Amino acid sequence: MDENSTEYDVIIIGGGPAGLSASMWCAELGLKSILFEKENEFGGQLLWTFNAIKNYLGIEAANGRELRDRFLQHIENNDVRRQIGAPVVSADLVLKTVTLADGKSFTAKAIIIATGVRRRKLEVPGEEEFHGKGILESGVKAKHELSGKTVVIVGGGDAALENAFILSKVAEKVVVIHRRSQFTARNEFVESAQTHKHVEFVFDSRVTAIIGDNMVKAVEIEDIATGKRLTIPTDAVLIRIGVVANTEPFYGQIALDSLGYILVDSTCVTNLEGIYAAGDVANPLAPTINTAAGNGATSVKQIYRNIMPG
Repeated sequence: MDENSTEYDVIIIGGGPAGLSASMWCAELGLKSILFEKENEFGGQLLWTFNAIKNYLGIEAANGRELRDRFLQHIENNDVRRQIGAPVVSADLVLKTVTLADGKSFTAKAIIIATGVRRRKLEVPGEEEFHGKGILESGVKAKHELSGKTVVIVGGGDAALENAFILSKVAEKVVVIHRRSQFTARNEFVESAQTHKHVEFVFDSRVTAIIGDNMVKAVEIEDIATGKRLTIPTDAVLIRIGVVANTEPFYGQIALDSLGYILVDSTCVTNLEGIYAAGDVANPLAPTINTAAGNGATSVKQIYRNIMPG
């Protein structure tokens, strides 16, 4: 039989903590599985975590990549087939078949969707043009390049305010732009940022454009109530306006909430038989590494109970 038409017990879509955990548990329980990761390396959101990780029980890591490396070391000897650079472009969840960008299709008795989330974009002029040219991937990663400079941070949640505090220690000025009148971040993050003299706040405003030549030079903002526009000079921009669930290949097939997250029960079961969801893609309220890894284990154990004889 052709390798690509072989039926697996479990197909796992997504190589972040939930997917890696699920692959380990498949090996532990003797389930034949294959893990697809669309990027060219495993890790998911871990690769975008540049702070030290001290809240994963039993392990401390300098950053997400180091923790990812420990995960991979733990499972590298397991009998699990894994593929990177393998984006799932379509899926028939009733037939439990997925198709990759290269046209190859795979079928399984069960599918675990662990596709995670991605950062939400502003969708304004200049956002794509200046990516990597003043638009920052990470405040922590770039802080040593921002000494004496001005940074605009867009957002009002934990990530925005935590970065404002971190960058205020090195930048000449940090301007936080938020579209509401109050922050949604935890009080400790807000208080830390508010007490620093280098941090300024602009409320009830939205960014309408990012401006520059070969590098970012300014942002244009609009007062939501009055429509008045203002240009703020800046050397860098950090966008932290939340995340979006990666569920596009499954639209119209599976139950989602109003924000596009997959609806699951306490055992990671979706509304479709044999389809499970684990990690951030199904957990908007507690998107943590601990939760993702636990979801991976839970989903596999539930699959084992359902598909194995006896």
